[in-house]
Amino acid sequence: MTTQSNTVAQVPRQTGLLRPALTVFIVLSVVTGLLYPGVVTGIARAVFPHQAAGSLIVKDGKTVGSELIGQPFSDPKYFWGRLSATAPMSYNATASGGSNLGPTNPALTDAAKARIDGLREADPDNKAPVPVDLVTASGSGLDPHISPAAAQYQAARVARLRGVSLEKVEALIAANTKDPGLAVLGEPAVNVLALNLALDGLK
Repeated sequence: MTTQSNTVAQVPRQTGLLRPALTVFIVLSVVTGLLYPGVVTGIARAVFPHQAAGSLIVKDGKTVGSELIGQPFSDPKYFWGRLSATAPMSYNATASGGSNLGPTNPALTDAAKARIDGLREADPDNKAPVPVDLVTASGSGLDPHISPAAAQYQAARVARLRGVSLEKVEALIAANTKDPGLAVLGEPAVNVLALNLALDGLK
């Protein structure tokens, strides 16, 4: 009898916890779900408007891409970027990911050989070693950059097919090469989309 009365007496106490729990839930939801993101987004748009808007690249008033997401290029008159293993198509920003192929997987070797064959076919006279980033995919599958060596490897082909001097193409590569942050974070990289847009702007 004593046990039953104790159980009944505890029910109001448990019910009384519902209101403060709901209050804390609502307050935290407003602070962390609305106020904090709103303040951070506002500061980002004020201090870094270009980056906060997606680092978009605009040409002739039309958005053509983002500095942060690569695009596939197969025309030999353009610089080619890294391979992309995203599905169902290359550089799918909604399905970022790598191939997850191990170094001993024949599929990885076949993909690298196919890219090498494509590069050799587009530029038969180029006997230089192919830079590794031109035959491998990045972990995200969206990498918009290549190394300066990968850009330089393709420079002669692009210059020849466009009928411009190699010096002009190399100048564009240099202009679109960004050094690592604080001179120590990462390595120099060339944004492929920005470089190809600069090519299209050549007279």
